[in-house]
Amino acid sequence: MAGQRWATFDCYGTLIDWNLGIRTELERLFGVQEAPRLLMRYHELEPEIESEPFRSYREVLTLALERLAQEEGLQLPEGEAGVLAKSLPDWPPFPEVPAALAELRDRGWKLALLSNTDRDLIAASQQQLGVPVDLAIVAEDVQSYKPAHGHWERFFDATTADRESHVHVAASLFHDIAPARELGLRSVWINRLGEEPEPKPDRELTDLSRLPDTLDELVAP
Repeated sequence: MAGQRWATFDCYGTLIDWNLGIRTELERLFGVQEAPRLLMRYHELEPEIESEPFRSYREVLTLALERLAQEEGLQLPEGEAGVLAKSLPDWPPFPEVPAALAELRDRGWKLALLSNTDRDLIAASQQQLGVPVDLAIVAEDVQSYKPAHGHWERFFDATTADRESHVHVAASLFHDIAPARELGLRSVWINRLGEEPEPKPDRELTDLSRLPDTLDELVAP
């Protein structure tokens, strides 16, 4: 596959609206008023758990919700600890994503997902995206979570992709943009939340609507 142009993507937060998916369940369990604060704390707990000895992402989701409820003194209803993994297959893509991915395929880009998740969960999210990808590498495959480099190492081993013809696209500075820079890779940051870029990506966009043109600028056809 050398010589082809590859765009790799984080999935949740970049392509799939995981904040909506998680917040919906937090609202249902604990109330609309508490959900925004709980969501912020959830996003601190999940990477902490991912840095511990490896667990499946299904287990990470469950444990993060349990720890959140425990530290907040909230009652997690019986049988609800696994609700995030149960609901994940229904989490929707951001509105512009399917068209942007389809346009990239039309322009000859190869597409890959590098995601902190399990094989069965990424398969469900690929159904939601509705656009085929050429490769998906998940934490279950490499037994580690980004920002560790295992996903990228597996990607380059599997594809022999030319690093000069590859761009990584993601919303998380911590999980994706920082390790991409460490690996000397081009990156496009999807800044949906109006954050400050640290570290700085090669390009910054607010969503994927202009991504095909941006990638063509970074890597000429």
